[in-house]
Amino acid sequence: MQNDNSTAAAAEKALYAIEQLVLFAGHTGLIQPADVDYSRNELLDQFGFSEPYPGEFTEGPLDSPQAPLDQLIDYGFSLGLIPENTDTYRDLLDAKIMGLLMARPSEVNAEFAAIQAEQGIQAATDRFYKLSIDSNYIRMDRVAKNVYWLQESPYGDIEMTINLSKPEKSPKEIAMARLLPPPVYPKCQLCRENVGYAGRVNHPPRQNLRVIPLSMNNEKWFFQYSPYVYYNEHCIVFHHDHMPMKLTKDTLKRLLSFVEAFPHYFIGSNADLPIVGGSILTHDHFQGGRHTFPIQKAPKEDTFTHASYPGVSLSTVKWPMSVLRMHAEDPAVLLEAGNHIYESWKTYSDPAAEVLAFSEENGESVPHNTVTPIVRRAEDGGYEMDLVLRNNRTSEEYPEGIFHPHREMHHIKKENIGLIEVMGLAILPGRLKEELDAIAGLLAGDTALLGAVQSGGQEHPLALHASWITELVSRFGTSLNREEAVKTIQNEVGTKFTHILEHAGVYKRTPEGQAAFRRFLNSSGFN
Repeated sequence: MQNDNSTAAAAEKALYAIEQLVLFAGHTGLIQPADVDYSRNELLDQFGFSEPYPGEFTEGPLDSPQAPLDQLIDYGFSLGLIPENTDTYRDLLDAKIMGLLMARPSEVNAEFAAIQAEQGIQAATDRFYKLSIDSNYIRMDRVAKNVYWLQESPYGDIEMTINLSKPEKSPKEIAMARLLPPPVYPKCQLCRENVGYAGRVNHPPRQNLRVIPLSMNNEKWFFQYSPYVYYNEHCIVFHHDHMPMKLTKDTLKRLLSFVEAFPHYFIGSNADLPIVGGSILTHDHFQGGRHTFPIQKAPKEDTFTHASYPGVSLSTVKWPMSVLRMHAEDPAVLLEAGNHIYESWKTYSDPAAEVLAFSEENGESVPHNTVTPIVRRAEDGGYEMDLVLRNNRTSEEYPEGIFHPHREMHHIKKENIGLIEVMGLAILPGRLKEELDAIAGLLAGDTALLGAVQSGGQEHPLALHASWITELVSRFGTSLNREEAVKTIQNEVGTKFTHILEHAGVYKRTPEGQAAFRRFLNSSGFN
């Protein structure tokens, strides 16, 4: 009898959660008043109910759907709607529930267009961003767990984050994913076919994803927000078709056309070569948003002009990487100047500065020079383009990349330095949250842990930090208070990330490096 009672109580809580979600969806505009009964019935059917909550429901709308969602997902697990109660499977059901409480893609597109026509593009993106949060596509409950601090550096404050918003899979789920055949549909996580897709253990669910169609350079593109929002209004602009990234003059033209239409956003592209490129090179896409990055605050240094591009000023920038900043009132002239720099860089070699544009591999010429472009509107309303020079050569000393995080930094980060980090926002792996907490505890007196690390060999979870830990203990001891230890560790990690950006810089911040930088500019006609 007690078991029956508990089952009935769980069912009643689930019914109550349905009422909370329907009220939330109506209050936030995810659904319209005419959709309320329909949406409730969809959820009732999903969880095997034939009637709604029997009691009186007088509660006001919630600020977030998460609590009733968790209640419903717990109930769904008890029914066998998901095989395991892990983040991966819970997310599959989460997206399915919220997908039932949203307008269809065509209706979202129509609302965006109407708001843009009546109130302007900023109001349209404001509403679309809110919809992406309210629908739980952007998991703000997870984003709130991210670790964030500012790191002082010779280049200004660098933004540091340990990103925890992207859920990690369990070892069992990773093993299952490896057994699945390579994905055929959708071809990747950026394809338009993701809209409404139910997902699987090796592909995230997207029933609550909505995208906005765009035209750039007379081509079909789409606009959406990143579910992991590494910064404010972190958006992704992706090609209509699954086609590989390739930086060309058209790329720069698309970026300029985007900020003409979205003047309150920046937009940039990852480089298109391995090692210096982004994590997804198979589908052409850009990233943008409403955020002022440290690179934007970095001061200009030497200024140059070119006789063929009147109205374009070009400056080097005080930044750990090699940045060229161009400004012009006329985007067409800026496009020509930017493309001239890009084309010049692609074929430029300076062996004295370790810059080689090509190498021979198996009888073929392999390119090494490319750029990370970033475009924004300037405060005066003009157009500003940053071109960050990149080179993906490797060597015997640096097999992972000469202009890439060097091995002594890999315990902190060994992944590519992509667009976001180029701009001064570190995206550090989630594993560092627990690892750095443990090391801070060690500096605050956990001598037992110190002994375990020193005697544990490669099996210890902190083994990859062993030499760094020894260095930290020799410099700071093990008697710091907890707050001092945490700040010390954050400062040390931030300093390392600044050095990582310096590793990725083609022209070093030395007199010799800056002279080589000027040699390139002079060779391309900028004086």
